[in-house]
Amino acid sequence: MSGARTRTWAWARPAGGAAILAVLVWRLGGGPFLDGVRLISVPALLAAVCITALTTACSAWRWQTVAAGLGVGLPLPTAIAAYYRSQFLNSALPGGVVGDLHRGMRHGLDAGDIGRGLRAVAWERTAGQLVLVVLALTGLLALDSPVRPAMGWIGAAVAAGAVCVVLLLRALPHRGPSRRAKILRTARADVRDGLLDPRAWPVVVLTSVVVAAGHASIFLVAAETTGAAGSPARLAPLAMLVLLAMAVPLNVGGWGPREGVAAWAFAAAGLGADQGVAAATAYGVMGLVATLPGAVVMVVDRVRRGTTAQQAPGVRGAAASRVG
Repeated sequence: MSGARTRTWAWARPAGGAAILAVLVWRLGGGPFLDGVRLISVPALLAAVCITALTTACSAWRWQTVAAGLGVGLPLPTAIAAYYRSQFLNSALPGGVVGDLHRGMRHGLDAGDIGRGLRAVAWERTAGQLVLVVLALTGLLALDSPVRPAMGWIGAAVAAGAVCVVLLLRALPHRGPSRRAKILRTARADVRDGLLDPRAWPVVVLTSVVVAAGHASIFLVAAETTGAAGSPARLAPLAMLVLLAMAVPLNVGGWGPREGVAAWAFAAAGLGADQGVAAATAYGVMGLVATLPGAVVMVVDRVRRGTTAQQAPGVRGAAASRVG
């Protein structure tokens, strides 16, 4: 992707999310957003913090597993701290991917291979999204949801798309010195070693399932705390639709498609668009609060680096005096 296209896409991502939010405010007013913040309870926040601790540990384990397969492994405590930091940055900054880029760069620098560090994060996130999509589509097909009548067509379209991607990858040349061939060889090796290795894929699948269930649980808590009427069986398909919307790369720190799809899904289910926006807003705020340990990680990391930088001149001076 050229530099101009990259810059255009960087602007389009938050602009798309902002446009969706603007339409929602225009159609529904600011009341549902304010209700989503005002109605959050302390028990709901505590639940979000505890669930996020579990999902963060599982995500970090998934990342550690993929990174080890690519030859740039890292300790689990380090992975958990870095994952908290990336989640906080994703939630606090526009675009929703700044934290992942930072995580990949930092790990790549520490491991001595920035390329593999970035690829480990990319494959780890991709695997998680794929498992989420499969789980969500399965749940939407099994449960009563606004999109259930169209699930046959949706499933067929997804399957056809997957087959086309596989056939295209097999058809593309992967031998020779060309840049495209090298990229394909690298991607195949990454998938083989980082995702499909017998020691890796069970961890990747298990942790991704737990993470998806955790995010859905937080949304159900958000819906309940904002007064959504309905049983978990009725709200679960709506949560799955919202989670799928969160994968759309047009957002402002995660905001935009989530609220738009929640408004539509709740309205289609007879619960009201206002209720959907309130639940999605509460979910966003609860998620941000639950990732605040990532801000603590950033502060501690900066203090440590500052201390190391201050000590370095003294160490160099002492070494010089010994040599002299």
